[in-house]
Amino acid sequence: MPLLRIEDDGFRLDGDPFRIISGGLHYFRVHPDLWRDRLHKARLMGLNTVETYVPWNLHQPRPHEFRMDAGLDLPRFLDLAAAEGLHVLLRPGPYICAEWEGGGLPSWLLTSPSMRLRSRDPRFLAAVEDYFGRLLPPLHDRLATRGGPVLAVQVENEYGAYADDTAYMEHLAGALHRHGIDVPLFTCDQPTDLERGALPGVLATANFGSRSSEHLATLRTARPSGPLLCTEFWIGWFDRWGGNHVVRAPEQASQELDELLATGASVNFYMFHGGTNFGFMNGANDKHTYRPTITSYDYDAPLDEAGDPTEKFAAFRKVIAKYAPVPSEPPPPRAAKFSLEAVALTESIALLDTAPALGDAIVAHRPLTMEELGQNYGFVLYEAELSDAGPSLLEVEQVRDRAQVFLDGQPVGVLERESHEHALTFTTPRRGAVLALLVENQGRVNYGQGIHDRKGLLGHVLLNGSPLHGWTSRPIPLTAIEDLPFGTGSGTPTGPAFHRGTFAVDRTADTFLHLDGWTKGSVWINGFALGRYWSRGPQRSLYVPGPVLRTGLNEVVVLELHAPGREHTVAFRDAPDLGPVED
Repeated sequence: MPLLRIEDDGFRLDGDPFRIISGGLHYFRVHPDLWRDRLHKARLMGLNTVETYVPWNLHQPRPHEFRMDAGLDLPRFLDLAAAEGLHVLLRPGPYICAEWEGGGLPSWLLTSPSMRLRSRDPRFLAAVEDYFGRLLPPLHDRLATRGGPVLAVQVENEYGAYADDTAYMEHLAGALHRHGIDVPLFTCDQPTDLERGALPGVLATANFGSRSSEHLATLRTARPSGPLLCTEFWIGWFDRWGGNHVVRAPEQASQELDELLATGASVNFYMFHGGTNFGFMNGANDKHTYRPTITSYDYDAPLDEAGDPTEKFAAFRKVIAKYAPVPSEPPPPRAAKFSLEAVALTESIALLDTAPALGDAIVAHRPLTMEELGQNYGFVLYEAELSDAGPSLLEVEQVRDRAQVFLDGQPVGVLERESHEHALTFTTPRRGAVLALLVENQGRVNYGQGIHDRKGLLGHVLLNGSPLHGWTSRPIPLTAIEDLPFGTGSGTPTGPAFHRGTFAVDRTADTFLHLDGWTKGSVWINGFALGRYWSRGPQRSLYVPGPVLRTGLNEVVVLELHAPGREHTVAFRDAPDLGPVED
């Protein structure tokens, strides 16, 4: 692969003028069996480069555990990009934002209450050093200096929007060099944050989605010479639970792209293909109100969540062809989908009944946070015995993020962080009644100072004005559900419960799972965690990658936190429902 040079008059690739025309494609949001397909379609749209973040929290789920296999096989993804003739912009963090859980930072960093993320806190820097030492050496052969596809590597991510500490950024740049990165480095920031996030001697780039000439002029003022690159050209947006599905008209987005390319600048679309926040990996925002991001990361991108070309694909391809060669091969049509109505979920078991099989309870005088329990995602079940009967006022200082409250197994209410709820009244029927709070981590905040987002019950818990002591805290991470004891319960459970059914297919293909009438929960197909659903919307279906299915018998498990759908059925359909549209 050729080498990228940063010259006063622009990029050069092996001495020739070069314009980066790139698109975001996050390997961790796409089933690995589909990487080749998505990369091929990137080239067909006219891209010469793809960009990807690297999620530290998935690669290093524990301090002494590092993964780079299966869906995290980054070397394989880079090799596939090279085989397609694509260059790569690599963005390894440590912080990535990306509407991803905790901005990609591992939750175990928050075990210490005094830890300061994205800073020169020695504990944070030591963890970053260890992470880079594990991540980067296997990628050396994929650097352009060694014949690989990686043209350049980003330092941190939009740091100017978070803080102003050049020494921190210099430390990270030094760490990248120490661990063998010898291709050009770059930073990216929104135009108003360029000076705070930039580094002397390192290429500064800007993120924006409109007013290209104006923002590029701001970048040129900050950097009088060198290439102009928009690292995140926002051509769509993400959705939050309770909002609408945000879209951006292809005509307007392609007009903005035309304006940008007409200046001679380079570009990376954010996103070319958004993909999916599978499992529990969605992030959240908290600008005085907590707002979790939905499972779908469709992003109204040129490739939709299932990897099919959209109107935006054709519109962008037409614009790119004005400025760069575009392959003559036409883009493929929409792939065939799998459909099956009314799949019955015939087996059920209550979550509270099976909790002892899902995690071991820890006894303490106060509720323990998820991080103190050594847990990354999922739920925590807190229980305490009440000493008095009668009217009761429960007050929780901080609920992170949603607590379903039970008394002797019966639901008495819900406390939501998003709604700023902290108190609940109920009648305790007897002395010794068991109070239980099932707390869901709905996604750690991924932007701003709120990234120090510990989960569970935080602070004081009061009952009738007095501290409530004597708690058990039971982690329920739901990292594996294969051993759920279905068939051991009696009747149809009320409240949080797992429901299981089977269905047969004679061919595998992508599909969309619709949960009409169901309320809130998570879904697994053949043990693969699809993600969360919520009747609050906007998203009302879940994308099922074809490789998750198998010819013959398949299993679907739904964790419903409230009320299951009519007749306990779900449906597989050939089209998604991402909800009402907001332009």
